[in-house]
Formats: sequence, structure tokens, C-alpha cells
Amino acid sequence: MLLQILTLLGSLAMFLYGMSLMSGGLQKMAGDRMRSFMARMTSNYFTCILTGIAVTAMVQSSTATTLLIVSFVNAGLLALGSAIAVIMGANIGTTVTAWIFALSFGGGSWSIGTIAIPLMFLAFLLSNVKRFSSLGEFIMGFALLFLGLSILKETSTLLLDNEGVRTFLSTLSGHGILSIFLFMLAGAVITLMLQSSATATAITMVLVAQGYIPFTMATAMVLGSNIGTTITSNIAATVANVNAKRTARAHFLFNLFGVAMTLVLFKPFLNLVGLTVEALGFPNPVTVSFEGADEATVASLVESLPYSVAVLHTVFNVITTLVLVWFIPQLEKLVTLMVPEKEEDKEQETHRLKYIEIGNITGDMALNSAKLEVVEFGNLCRKDLGFIRSAVNAKTREEFNEADKMLIHYENLTDNVEREIATFLREVSKKEFSPGGMARVRELYRIIGEMESLGDSGETIGKILTRVWEHACHFTDKMLAQLNTMLDLLDSAYDAMDYNLSTPIIDLQDIQNAELAEKAVNDYRDTLRSEHLSNIEKSSYPYETGSFYMDLINCLEKMGDFIINISQSVIEAKSH
Repeated sequence: MLLQILTLLGSLAMFLYGMSLMSGGLQKMAGDRMRSFMARMTSNYFTCILTGIAVTAMVQSSTATTLLIVSFVNAGLLALGSAIAVIMGANIGTTVTAWIFALSFGGGSWSIGTIAIPLMFLAFLLSNVKRFSSLGEFIMGFALLFLGLSILKETSTLLLDNEGVRTFLSTLSGHGILSIFLFMLAGAVITLMLQSSATATAITMVLVAQGYIPFTMATAMVLGSNIGTTITSNIAATVANVNAKRTARAHFLFNLFGVAMTLVLFKPFLNLVGLTVEALGFPNPVTVSFEGADEATVASLVESLPYSVAVLHTVFNVITTLVLVWFIPQLEKLVTLMVPEKEEDKEQETHRLKYIEIGNITGDMALNSAKLEVVEFGNLCRKDLGFIRSAVNAKTREEFNEADKMLIHYENLTDNVEREIATFLREVSKKEFSPGGMARVRELYRIIGEMESLGDSGETIGKILTRVWEHACHFTDKMLAQLNTMLDLLDSAYDAMDYNLSTPIIDLQDIQNAELAEKAVNDYRDTLRSEHLSNIEKSSYPYETGSFYMDLINCLEKMGDFIINISQSVIEAKSH
């Protein structure tokens, strides 16, 4: 008995590890292409739903899809309403996993689990070829998943096949609506404990296919697992930003409304599922049971019930989507009320990482998360430019002190953000990447280093201006106008940097925009330097004032160098 229990737990661990490995391999193969695909396919609610279905079916991970959705909302590339539509599609996409599981139960002597061991050999060969290593990881995860599922099915049958267990489950099933809620709770708890609705679905298939629970209770477990999976995403979003919380709440409300609607129309829903299963050529699981059935009917039920679970999972998500897609604006308003924006978020004087704390994402998808965090880091540096402008144009010492305080604050922020992103990169670097993955890691290290230097530049400019005030120097109106023109040129350079950073690498052709912006900064610096030397000869202003002025110009020009270095890092990574 102890050995059987340990075997059951081992098969469950193999199943979960296989799911993780398969998803990780797909994420590595997807890379930036998945992000680019989503950017192009989210123009309306219909395409948003199709995108959610396609992406989730491909990566076999609603967590990965949810992360991408949250990232797009935060980056301003996807409205919250569109994100809700993608989530609806992702829920339908997860049903693909249920259909694959149903195939693995297969009738007769063959099932997908039968070819698991040969697939491991193929996966081993592919994993030793650098170009196909991610494909090998995916196939190995696929094989482990179905081998684990096969062992789980066999072991659970041995453990559960006794009169005591059957009597207990029968007792739980005999209390009408209370039993439905009990099995819903079981489905939610299993999903929450194992962090996987797919695992809860697999366990449900085992229980119903072997006749341990009736199909009605299996339906309740599937409904519960749909609630459980949203609890997981909401827990993950507790440390994230306001948009992540809203997206997670929308996922919860979508599934909650779907479950509530199904419970109100429980019998019609079951009848619809039964008729759909019949249309596929299988016995109706609602009207046919193991009790009193002949041997042929029992065999047919054992074969068909996993498919019946897949059907009910699909019907639930499709119907819920078809109903709630018309209420996306109302859902959007509701989650906005549930998660209001705090004053500290509006003021934007603090910065919290948004992307690299959400979900258990690995491989190239983890690098995508880090890249999005780097885009936010760039936005943080650009805000610092606004405080530099305020410091330069301050009319009183009090105004300058306020701006200088923010320059010091943002220098500390950039130091902290660089350190946190670097820590994340070190962690993900311990795992395997697709070809070119390490080049992207080096690109990100270089970029965050340049951005930290931009933060240092702001503090340096604050120190120069402090000396200007201490020495009672005064810039002429023309000097101030020229400093503001230099700041305008840097603002244009930031425009180019932001575009090059946020554009998917496969869509970025060149960085001519950044090169032209940097040339404009350099040319203007050269013009001002020549003019300054002429003004010194003419004694147009005190030498000390001119010295501080040129220190500022040179520091601003150096910021232009840091900005162009960022775009160069992006385009260089593309060649790997």
C-alpha cells in the first residue's frame, strides 16, 4: 500500500514536471514571435478571443498567456477590455489540454502514453542538437506528462478499487445540490494545491472513467477547477501593479459568472453536454451509467467518459465566452471599481517592478518579461529628464531644491531597478535558453547599465547646478534657451530609444532614428562649444558662468551617448 501511494505521488510529480517542461520548451521556441503575433492580432474582440485560444493552445500555459496580456496592458499596447477578451479566448485554449488528455486514455491497447518511452529517446537526441534543443525539451515534457498520466491512472485504480472508497464517494454524491458544491470545492482545492487546473481535469477523468464518481459530480469538479485556477492568478497578482490586479480580477469574474450561470441552468447544461457527446458517437454520460449496464456498455463508457469531460470543459468555456463577450465594457468598469488606482501610482514618484514578479515563466519568455521591465526602466529615465528641465529653469533656490531632490531620488531609483533586474537575469541565466538567448541576456545587462548611467547623469547635473546657485552665477536668456533646445533634442533621442526598445526584435529593421537623433545632439553640442569660445573671447558673460554652462552641455551630450548605446545594444542582439 505504501509503495502504491508513493508511486501515485511520483506519477503526479512526473505529470506536473512534464507539463512544466513542455510549456517551457514551447515558450523558448515562441520567443519574441509570440509577442509580435499578439500585437498584430488584438485589433478587435473577435481577434482577441482567437489570439487567446491560439496562444494558450500553443504554449499549453494560461499563466504564460496571462503574463503577456498583463504586459501588453501595462505597456499601453492593449486596452483592458481587449485583455479581457484575450482571457476569454485563453479559457477556451486551455480545453485543448483536456482533449489531449482524453486521447491519452484511449481505448484498446494503444494510447498516447504507449509511445512516451520512444518519444523520450527522440527528445534526448534532439536536446543534444543546439538548434533543436527547445523542441527536444518540449517532446521530453510531452512524454513525461503522458507517462505520468498513464501511471497515475493505473495506480489510482489499484488504490481506489475497493468497497470502502466506493461507499465513501457514493455517500458524498448522494446529497443533491450539497454534493455539487462539495465536488466543486474539491476541484478548486486540487487546482489550488497543485497550481494546475490541467491536473485537476486529469484526476477528474480518472475518477469518472473508472466509475468512482458519477458524471454529474465530475461536472462539479470541472466547475470548481475553473474557480481554483483564477484564485492562483489572483494570488500571483497581489505583488503586481494595478493593471495586473484588474486583469486577474477580470479572469476571476469571468469564470465566477460562468459557474454561477451553469449552476442556475445545471440540468439544461448537462443535457446539452450529453447531446454533444452523443453527436460525437459516444454514449450519453448523463443518461447512461455503470449501474446495471452490460459489459459492452461499461467498456464503451470507460472509453468515452474522458472525452465527455473534455466536451463539458469546452462547452462551459465556449458558452460562457459567447454570453459574456457582450458584457466586456461592464466587466472592465467593474474591475476598475474593484481595483482603483492609488494616489501613489498616479504621482509616479515610486517605481515597482511590474513584469518579472508575475508567474513561473522560463526561458525566452522570461527574457521577454525582463525586456518589458527594461522598457519601463527607460520610461523612468525619461521622467528624470523632466526634473533636469525643471532644475535648469528654476527661478528660485526653493524651486531648484525641489527639482534637485527628485534628481537624487531618481538616481537611487535607477540604482535599485538596475540591481533588481540584474538579479532576475542572473536567476534566469541558470536555465537553458534557445540559441541567441544568452546574447539577449548580455544585451539586457548592457542596457540596464546605460540606463543606470542616465540616472547618475541627472544627479551630476543637479550637483553642477548646485554650484551655480552657490556661486550666484546667472545664465543668460540665450543660454537657457540653448539648454532647453539641448533637452528637446534629448527628448527626441528618448523617442527613438523607446521605439527601438518596445518594438519586437523581429520587426526592428535598423536604428537610423536613434543615429539621427544622436547626430543632432552632437552637432548642436559642437555648435554651442564654438559659440562659447567666441563669447569667452568677447567677454559676453563671466568665465565661471560659461564654465558651468559648458559642463551642463557636455553632460547632456554624454546622456545622448548613453541613449544611442541602448539602441545599439538592441540591434546588435538581433544579429545573434
